[in-house]
Amino acid sequence: MSGTRPPLLASPSPGTTALPRDLPAVRRRARYVLLVEGAVPALLAPVGLIGAYALAGLLRLPQRLPDGLHAVVLAATLGTAGVLAWRGLRRLDRPDPSALDRRIEQASGLRHRPLQTLADAPVATGDTAVWTTHLARVEAGLGHLRSGWPHPGLRRHDRWRLIPLTGAALVAAALAAGTSAPSRLAAAFMPGMDDADTPLPPVQAWITLPAYAPGAPVFLPDRSGHAHVPAHAVLTVTTTGLDRPPRLGGDATGGNAQTSSIERGSWREAVLLERSGTVTLRARGRVLATWTIEVTPDSAPDVAWAATPGGDKAGWRTPLPWKAAQAYGLARLEAEITLAHPGKGAPPRTLTVPIPLDGQPREAHGVAAPDLSADPWAGEAVTGHLCATSTSGQRACGADATFALGTRTFRDPLARAVLDLRRRLALGLETRDAAGTDLAALGEAPGPLSKDSGLFLNLTATASLLADPDVDGGAATAEAVGRLWDLALDLEDRSHGDRASAQASLDVRAAQERVEEQLRHMRELGPKGQSAEEQTELAHRMEALQQAIMRRMQALAQKALRDHTAIPNLDGMQNHANDALSRLMQSMRQDAENGRTGDALQKLQQMEDMTERMRNATPQDLASLARSLQATQAARTQMEGLGDIVKRQSALLDHTQDRQGRNRRAQDRAADAQSARGTDQDQDEDLSTLPTAELLRRLGLSTPGGSAPQPDAAPNAAPDHPPGAERPQNEEPPTDLAPPPSPPADPQEQARADGQRTQDRASQRALARALDELQQEFKGLMGKEPAGLKDAHAAMRDARKALADGNDQAASVAQQKALKALQDGGQQMRQTMQQASRGTPSFLPGFGSQGQGSGGNEPSPGGEDDGDDKAQANRDPLGRESGEGKNGLDSDTHVPDTISREQARDIEQELRRRDSDRTRPQEELDYLDRLLKPF
Repeated sequence: MSGTRPPLLASPSPGTTALPRDLPAVRRRARYVLLVEGAVPALLAPVGLIGAYALAGLLRLPQRLPDGLHAVVLAATLGTAGVLAWRGLRRLDRPDPSALDRRIEQASGLRHRPLQTLADAPVATGDTAVWTTHLARVEAGLGHLRSGWPHPGLRRHDRWRLIPLTGAALVAAALAAGTSAPSRLAAAFMPGMDDADTPLPPVQAWITLPAYAPGAPVFLPDRSGHAHVPAHAVLTVTTTGLDRPPRLGGDATGGNAQTSSIERGSWREAVLLERSGTVTLRARGRVLATWTIEVTPDSAPDVAWAATPGGDKAGWRTPLPWKAAQAYGLARLEAEITLAHPGKGAPPRTLTVPIPLDGQPREAHGVAAPDLSADPWAGEAVTGHLCATSTSGQRACGADATFALGTRTFRDPLARAVLDLRRRLALGLETRDAAGTDLAALGEAPGPLSKDSGLFLNLTATASLLADPDVDGGAATAEAVGRLWDLALDLEDRSHGDRASAQASLDVRAAQERVEEQLRHMRELGPKGQSAEEQTELAHRMEALQQAIMRRMQALAQKALRDHTAIPNLDGMQNHANDALSRLMQSMRQDAENGRTGDALQKLQQMEDMTERMRNATPQDLASLARSLQATQAARTQMEGLGDIVKRQSALLDHTQDRQGRNRRAQDRAADAQSARGTDQDQDEDLSTLPTAELLRRLGLSTPGGSAPQPDAAPNAAPDHPPGAERPQNEEPPTDLAPPPSPPADPQEQARADGQRTQDRASQRALARALDELQQEFKGLMGKEPAGLKDAHAAMRDARKALADGNDQAASVAQQKALKALQDGGQQMRQTMQQASRGTPSFLPGFGSQGQGSGGNEPSPGGEDDGDDKAQANRDPLGRESGEGKNGLDSDTHVPDTISREQARDIEQELRRRDSDRTRPQEELDYLDRLLKPF
């Protein structure tokens, strides 16, 4: 065969057999195989170099170098490997088609090079049937063509077996490194990154709270932790032992961290925490710490009306129920009030009413009752809303509400005319000139304004101010409104009394304003408001207020005398009111000294209410007060009578218990004498031979009469006998529990006890009659009979019956019940009197339902005011004085001597031995169990 060979993938000539259809794909695979076989020897050197470096990385050798030198070594290694790889790969030749076919023939196991035969063509172009038949036979013998796997010939090119040794060393080093192997390799090929085996640098982290939420810094764990902080807190992290600063990030930081250098190798990061999330500290390719931060957002305060503001139009105060909350505390709360229906001429104005808060609460509610009656809008419909400011500076206002401001009651016609003129001037319903003309007309009318020079001068000066064109309109109106209010108050006070009474009311109002001003000033100063200077100034102003109120009370008393109002015990009433006022002043002073200025302001408000009621007191009010004082005096007399009954009942109880004690001591002396006579015999006596009843008697488990206590179910009793039921007459008591005979009583002692019982029974009957009279008097006075007095009367009847039967124990129990019922009845009497006094006008301290100390000045039953309170504190619930008798013991307490205690111990041990003997009757065992259980 000769001629030119056709191209490798050319189509066969006409009349020739086509090449196998999968031959192109096999030739492509063969090309890759030949390239790999040629590249492997070229890459042995660079791969071995990189493997050696990786082995060094697993052994942590490059990581120990400084970062700069580490980078140089890594660059040199990679550069050398790259140069060697480039040189080796550059010498590679692309395999030609014949080489590909030869590779396929060898991999497929074909002989005589059939692929080359299929690509050949005959020389002659004549008859090609033989050639075609030959090609068909060759093609049929091809079978499945393969490219085979690469055979790089490592044995031939790596005669020292460096590659297998390096691979084995890498595997061994990786197994030795364990889970740290990936991080070691990453740190070896990335200078400046530490592996997992490198110790983490020290980290300190803390959170500084914002100024509006003061508190100690929140320290975080050095690696991970959780914290709950307010918004705008600052997270500070310090790290040492790093050449470069770490990176502080996370969704809680917002990417606004600030980094600063403390010293060489030490860094500080600070970030403002605005939202909840995580904070992560990274350095040298590792996470040094992760913290979870929960940030409470600094939201606006939640403030609203707790109920509809405003109140009864007859009241001079304006109730403002409020509620407010904020996560970090409320700093200020105020009500902003405007006119609901302002007229065209009304000047724009907003009335701001501060509402005091107790400290800086996070959530609070209450009812403020400011006195807004002096405002020209008093009695008008207004619209108001609450505005709260948090300690963080957030401010929010609530919804509007329409209500009416409280107004004072003025009965004097001239004062009401002045107030009406003042209202129209303030609301813009009347011009300055018209108001001045009206004032001048009021001055010309007959009455107090024309008779009193002081009032007339005030009126004239106000009219001239309104008519003066050189004075600004707003300033003139505001000044005139204030003067007209004082003028109306003065006219009203003069209508209720003389000039001295009006001056006293004016002094009280001025003193109250000065005290309130000082208290609010101290509240604004905070801790500085508790200084000695501020306290001294407050004491001076409170002393002036107390003196002014006392002068006003004296004027009220003189008015009562002029009006011929019957007030019994006027001097006593005056002294009592002065004492109550002094206590109120002292309480206010203590609140201010302890920083509770809010409580002091509330007490001052109560005092203002009292003086206002005092100012508006009418003869009818004074008459009602007189009736209340008479009822109070009668009630005090009844309470004193009840106290006397309690004392006498307590004395009868002492007599009864004393007789019980004497009887018990006589029995103990007889038992001790008998024990002393038979001491020698008792020492040799076998307690196991004594009956159980005798053991119980010696142990002291016997009644005063000497009989053994009846068990709940006697050892030999019939099962159908209930506890406490009498035993049938034909049934004998158990021999083992038969009671011993009682010691004979002293006839003289018995006669003395019987005589005392007779006297006590007569005294008990007299107490019952006195209590019955007291019940009827109290019912006639208050219309209600305390239930406790009824119970006491029944208990006295039971005590009288027990004394008649000679049963001191039952009498003692009944008398104790009587004492308890008397004390309950006294408490019920005080509550009834307090309820009855609620409708009484309260314009004197210490009197009435709203006065200080109302209902709390009646003497307790069994004592005389304060003196008996201490005596009652030294008494037990039965009315007996605690500690009476020897060494603080009760008079009926008997302490056994040493011999008796030893014998009692032996007897108790014998009873326990018998209780453990399960062969005894079950009834006796049950009885012994009940007896020994308290011990």
